[in-house]
Amino acid sequence: MSLRSAWCGNIEKNMNDSVANSPARSKPNFSDVHLRKRYRAELRFKSYGIAAIAAALAMLAILLSSIVSTGLSAFFQTEIALDVQLDRSVLDPSDTADSEFLAKANYRKLVRDALRAEFPEVSSRRDTRDLAKIVSSGADFTLRRFVADNLELIGTTQTLWFKSSADIDQLNKGAILRDVPENDRRVSDNQIAWFDALAEADRTRTSFNSTFLTSGDSREPEQAGVLGAIVGSALTLLVTLVLSFPVGVMAAVYLQEFAPKNRWTDLIEVNINNLAAVPSIVFGLLGLAVFLNFFGLPRSAPIVGGFVLALMTLPTVIIAARAALSSVPPSIREAALGVGASPLQTVSHHVLPLAMPGILTGTIIGMARALGETAPLLMIGMVAFIVDIPSGFTDPATALPVQVYLWADAPERAFVERTSAAIIVLLAFLVLMNLAAVLLRRKFERRW
Repeated sequence: MSLRSAWCGNIEKNMNDSVANSPARSKPNFSDVHLRKRYRAELRFKSYGIAAIAAALAMLAILLSSIVSTGLSAFFQTEIALDVQLDRSVLDPSDTADSEFLAKANYRKLVRDALRAEFPEVSSRRDTRDLAKIVSSGADFTLRRFVADNLELIGTTQTLWFKSSADIDQLNKGAILRDVPENDRRVSDNQIAWFDALAEADRTRTSFNSTFLTSGDSREPEQAGVLGAIVGSALTLLVTLVLSFPVGVMAAVYLQEFAPKNRWTDLIEVNINNLAAVPSIVFGLLGLAVFLNFFGLPRSAPIVGGFVLALMTLPTVIIAARAALSSVPPSIREAALGVGASPLQTVSHHVLPLAMPGILTGTIIGMARALGETAPLLMIGMVAFIVDIPSGFTDPATALPVQVYLWADAPERAFVERTSAAIIVLLAFLVLMNLAAVLLRRKFERRW
């Protein structure tokens, strides 16, 4: 071995010994330990966030499944077929086909006669009353409409389908149990036997409950509907939009683009932010004191509800509009001013169109909040029992959240499913409004 080879071997051996005995291999330094702890903390934080999202989604799924499972049955109604004899001596004894006389005929007698014909063994007065209760109390109105549309059938016998009573409908849906004592349920043993007999004769069916979507409120659950509440909410929101949107946008444009920065504008901004956090019932008290007691506007009217909800929505619209205006780059304003546009032209022709998607999104979100409000509407009297569908802004009306409140307080079991069904309709409106906000943003949004 040469001297050069021996020297190189010694150097390599010393380097290996140095690496093996170095502190980095024997013990990790402080920076590596701190880095690993930070990574573990980030992983824990990420897992906490995922767990929180999963818990929120689980709670939402439980809530929605409970509402849907309870309210879905309200969209279906049990019906009973009866052979009704359109007796001319009861309906039109003078054979004049007078609409006023036909409207006053005893249609309930014809329905009860059809029931007694199905069960001729029923003779006592109590059993006769119980037998009449298996069909809806609105069966005579159904028969009256049929006769008015088919005058030529007077004197014949027709098989017609009538809504069952709410208790029989709940029995058919399983909400009223058969195996409990008779005193513990709203349906008697005789009524169950009569309904079973009709079912065996193929005279019962379950059909879509169109009445729920095409009629107003009623004391009887099988006749109650949400159309009056839907129309009332639509009229109220229309008044709210007409008042809050232009006023809110103009106020936001002035405060963001033209108002001087001083104590007064700072005070106004603070008050606007505070008004956005005021409980909604305070606006209801304001509407009760000002619009009803001072101006004398009609109670339970969409125009008053629109005024109150507009006051409540206005701060939200102003805040959203200012945020949208501030998101427009200053270069847009500088370019417009640089080519000779006035400040008003710069805002109206350039800044406002670019900010409009955000303004519309904030407005729709504010309107969605107004749609779900109940407390201010209760304070101005929109909690009244309204049967007719409102046809104007000053007609008595109710709203969807108020309708939910009224039905939730009703003692009948059938109103429980109607309450959940009304919540489903309300949630559908809220989803549609939020979907409209997303679509408007995607349609008009411009990226720079």
